[in-house]
Amino acid sequence: MGEADVSDLIDRLTSLRQYQESGRRSPHKPLLVLLALGHLVNTGSSLMQWQDVDERLGFLLQEFGPPRRGGPKPEYPFTRLRADMVWQLSRDVPDDQVRPLNQEPISGQFVPDLESRLVSDPSAPYKVARGIVEQQFPMTIASDVLIATGLDPELVFSEGLDASVSVSERRRSSSWPREILQAWDGSCAFCGFDGQLGGASVAVEAAHVRWFKFEGPDELDNGLALCSLHHKLFDRGVLGLRDPETVMVSEAFSARTDEGRRIYDLHGKRLSPRPGTALPAAGNIRWHLEEVFKAEALSA
Repeated sequence: MGEADVSDLIDRLTSLRQYQESGRRSPHKPLLVLLALGHLVNTGSSLMQWQDVDERLGFLLQEFGPPRRGGPKPEYPFTRLRADMVWQLSRDVPDDQVRPLNQEPISGQFVPDLESRLVSDPSAPYKVARGIVEQQFPMTIASDVLIATGLDPELVFSEGLDASVSVSERRRSSSWPREILQAWDGSCAFCGFDGQLGGASVAVEAAHVRWFKFEGPDELDNGLALCSLHHKLFDRGVLGLRDPETVMVSEAFSARTDEGRRIYDLHGKRLSPRPGTALPAAGNIRWHLEEVFKAEALSA
């Protein structure tokens, strides 16, 4: 398959109709596509039975989707993806209704022309997957998403495997990460870790409160310096902010060892930035609470 064909394939599977309003996340269809890609890579076919999709996609939406009342509803993307002309079902059913899916066996898979092109080029599924995760998720959790969908992150992000798709016209600020680290004195805003190697911060990163991929600005009031662990937990929705100065821990998080249970100690902790540091703006905190933070906060 030529580069033009691969680019067209990527474009079709990364240009899905998604509900988007005021930066709200809607990764339902992309997660189903990733799940089907993983199934194709591992079995040679994207054909999946609804019972398997219900369980696996439901888990993916619960883990990596935005917090929403009423459950993950995997039946929505399973039926609605047909409208994007990339997905077909073994029998006709109405959109969004789970009862017809459970009445008798039904399967879904990529439409024949996509299926054959994905099978004929072993690198194509990985290129599509890379385009999707780079479009939908921050890199802190991209590998987690890929592993959960049955895809090997090392193959998806292998050197020279260019997704050949521009997932955003916005340009990142090359100075923003350095400015964030400077504003927080090179230390994690949550735990205070400030390790250095040769005079440079190590394992301390600039974290967006509102994700850049969802209209989050490269501004000082949309960033925190966080250690690698707390950056990942922040992007997974384990950690959040009650207000610009107070850390929250999700009640959905659990740990048994003393090391893991130290995360609980962050709940209610007040941030102590150096004087003059811009704290996260209320709008960015609200976005993170509505689109990323899991469940409710710990009660105490």
